[in-house]
Amino acid sequence: MITLLKDKHILLGVCGSIAAYKAADLASKLTQAGALVDVIITPAAEKFITPLTFQSVTGRKAYTEADLWGGQAHILHVGLSHATDLLVVAPCTANTLAKMAHGLADNLLTITALAARCPILIAPAMDVGMYTHTATQENVRILTSRGVTFAGPDEGRMASGLIGKGRMLEPADLFGHIRLILGKTGRLAGKHITISAGGTQEPIDPVRFISNRSSGKQGYALAQAALDAGAQVTLVSAPTGLVPPVGASFIPVNTAREMLASVLAASHNSHALLMAAAVADFSPKNTSDQKIKKRDGIPTIELEAAPDILGILSTPGYTQPKPKVIVGFAAESRDLLENAAEKLRTKKMDLIVANDISASDAGFGVDTNRVTLLHADGSSEDLPLLSKVEVSETIIERLATLLENN
Repeated sequence: MITLLKDKHILLGVCGSIAAYKAADLASKLTQAGALVDVIITPAAEKFITPLTFQSVTGRKAYTEADLWGGQAHILHVGLSHATDLLVVAPCTANTLAKMAHGLADNLLTITALAARCPILIAPAMDVGMYTHTATQENVRILTSRGVTFAGPDEGRMASGLIGKGRMLEPADLFGHIRLILGKTGRLAGKHITISAGGTQEPIDPVRFISNRSSGKQGYALAQAALDAGAQVTLVSAPTGLVPPVGASFIPVNTAREMLASVLAASHNSHALLMAAAVADFSPKNTSDQKIKKRDGIPTIELEAAPDILGILSTPGYTQPKPKVIVGFAAESRDLLENAAEKLRTKKMDLIVANDISASDAGFGVDTNRVTLLHADGSSEDLPLLSKVEVSETIIERLATLLENN
């Protein structure tokens, strides 16, 4: 269950495209996240997919053209449109796109779209020549000028065998665009939040580096939770293999020094900084330009201190603009609360999230975490074992309160 989507009414319009099968996956994802999903299937879409498919994944009725002429014909489209938080048309064909642009209302989907007073998201799906056609591009311009949001299309191979721009976005990407729209008016609307994630990689030679076990999952979950709350998010990330949340400004880095430069630059215009990254404490003093060969014997690697980003931000000599609220993380294997409290005090943070990395069900590499929140005023909160998504939502709630009180 995702807090942002819980009990949100989403109306999904499905048009006649081979990409209709993706719409079923999207409907399933939204339902599992807690949304109430109603589906309208155009007559052409019924050639590709059945109402039963959508009813099976949403647990709710899927509407077809026959419902327009049923007992509720004169009010059905009004009821559907006015009870909706977001109308998503995915896939949207060139034909339906043209009808929406010119106010035509000749089927249940287009008449409902015309009556809708909620935000509208369109995910086009058509062959490359159809999408790039002047008429289609003009229709996109008209709808965009009216406040309609477009997600995609993507580039790739079409059903025709041609390659170009026209593929409907994948359901996971569309899911992110939906969250972005629904979260626009959240508690962090108008706020810029910088978040660091992942474990830095300190090079020994061109093929080897010193790193740590950070998966980046908590940092990425924080970025998504901040977007859900309406924030503008800059995500500074060491390599993780994770996909950045839709809507985040993504800055990839490798080393602690690269992360220092990127975090400081992003922080100048940020309201808050969340340092979830596991930044290396030490890095090799000298890096070999060539791969170190085993035949040359066991090398001696001399280490030096890596940059302490929070330490630099907290020094009296740091005169550049910095965030109003700074949240740190303490991953410890012993003396958890003592070490976290010392870090909170010495780095002059507003909040620190402490977690015991020795626990098998929390911390590095897993999807759950058990943390203690230590506040600068001396108060603390013990959170039970939660998913990293739930932990992130709680942290973002506390962050919003801190910003409102600063």
